[in-house]
Formats: sequence, structure tokens, C-alpha cells
Amino acid sequence: MYVGYLYLIIAIISEVIGSNMVVSTEGFTKLKPTLICILCFGIAIYMLSLTVHYIPLYIAYAIWGGLGIILVTVVGVVFFKQSVDIPTLIGIFLIVAGVVVVNLFGKSH
Repeated sequence: MYVGYLYLIIAIISEVIGSNMVVSTEGFTKLKPTLICILCFGIAIYMLSLTVHYIPLYIAYAIWGGLGIILVTVVGVVFFKQSVDIPTLIGIFLIVAGVVVVNLFGKSH
């Protein structure tokens, strides 16, 4: 089971890198960022496909989505100087709360 979480962590990191590279592709007109973006998304999906051998898809996807949105937001704020307002933070908190509820109280895993 722990290997499933390792695969999931790799999937999340790859997805976060790929998502943030979208900004640098400038509409997929820059080759290097575009190739990195495509590679990272490919790795993310592949790792997610390995993850579901150990963790139910809905759990893996909830964790992926929750951590992914937090990390993409942090990277956007730190590296791309994007601003985050209170409604955005509340929404992110609600997503994370949902992930916690599914993982702590869900009876299917």
C-alpha cells in the first residue's frame, strides 16, 4: 500500500510541474516548456494508473486533486506572483476538507 502512495506523490508532483509549465508554453508556442509540460502530464497519468492498483481511484483522485490545487496555488503565488483572494482560499479549504472527510470517514477503503 505504501508504494501506492509513493506513486501518487510522483503523480502529484508531475501534475503540478506540468500545470505550472502551461504558463511558460505561451499557448504551446514554445517548444521546450511544451515538451516538459506534455512529459510531466504523461508521467502523472502513468503514475496514477499505477497508484490505483493499491489505492481506490476515488481516494487517489481526491488526494491528487486536493494536494494538486494547493501546490499549484502556492507555486503560482511564489513563482508567478499571482494573487489569491479570500473566496479562493475558502474554496481551497473546502476542497481539502472534503479530501480529509473522504479519507478519514469513508468506509470503502
